[in-house]
Amino acid sequence: QTPASSPSREEALTAVQIWLDAQKDFEQLPAISAAIVHDQELVWSGAVGMADMGAGRPATSETLYSICSISKLFTSVATMQLRDQGKLRLADPVGKHLPFFSIKQKFEDSTPVTIESLLTHSGGMPREADYPYWSGPDFEFPTKDEVVARLSGQETLYSSQTTYQYSNLGMSLLGYLIEEVSGQPYEEYVRQNILDPLGMSDTYTEMPEQHIGGQLAKGYGSITRQGDRDEVTFFTANGIAPAAGYASTVDDLAKFAMWQFRLRGDREEVLHGYTLAEMQRVHFATPGSTTMRGLGFSVSARDGATFVGHGGSCPGFRTQLAMQNKDKIAVV
Repeated sequence: QTPASSPSREEALTAVQIWLDAQKDFEQLPAISAAIVHDQELVWSGAVGMADMGAGRPATSETLYSICSISKLFTSVATMQLRDQGKLRLADPVGKHLPFFSIKQKFEDSTPVTIESLLTHSGGMPREADYPYWSGPDFEFPTKDEVVARLSGQETLYSSQTTYQYSNLGMSLLGYLIEEVSGQPYEEYVRQNILDPLGMSDTYTEMPEQHIGGQLAKGYGSITRQGDRDEVTFFTANGIAPAAGYASTVDDLAKFAMWQFRLRGDREEVLHGYTLAEMQRVHFATPGSTTMRGLGFSVSARDGATFVGHGGSCPGFRTQLAMQNKDKIAVV
């Protein structure tokens, strides 16, 4: 039986909604929005709780949230589009395309930091640019120019392609590389070549200030001693946007998952099917660890099934996109 024809489908979806509502209360969360996808069907999407507790504005499946590091998937797709166009190679040293790539290489025997090593977080790069942007209450993210200005004062943490080290700095540099290679601003390139073709009109490369007080959810911090949550200051990721800046809805991320499920074999839509398959297989794994990386994608195994996707956690927000390709089931 397919999920659409299963007589227990409605019971299962009712249980899902009851469970989400219970999780909201047990975890004292303001709101949860969620979507369930099977192949090309949006099986269910909805929400529990308040997108803005002070205003009493309920969350929906169309509520905008920061998706933070899921931004990296769009940066990775853009990079692979340019690879397929012959404008770059995964083996290219980053400095070939970014003349300002001046980070100090601490290890004399290291191979170059390549585009592929940035995509797999194995370039030995520091986790962050040289600014305290994760520190509240203002979360002041640097501009691209500010990131570049301090790059020469930073140094690698490991030899390239030897160690997994998650790096927002590395993915931000890929965003700058996309601008250099394409000749377009990052936001313009992604909008024109990924978001618009996929009908993702509710996805933004930066937190959309124009939707404050409306479609955009308010971010909330950790539970205080008083048992409540303080509002988090609105932020934009600026020069870190290619790694952590995006905002989206569960309905739009469901479209993103559907596109990946139909992009199989010798088919092309935004990207070639073979290229997506290449991105979602393991390219770097830490021996003895469950950490596995594709090109931009995280890869994990649970209960005999393989999952691909990415998570995101920014001040006030947390998001997860998980896709099980064999059965074409995704959850946001």
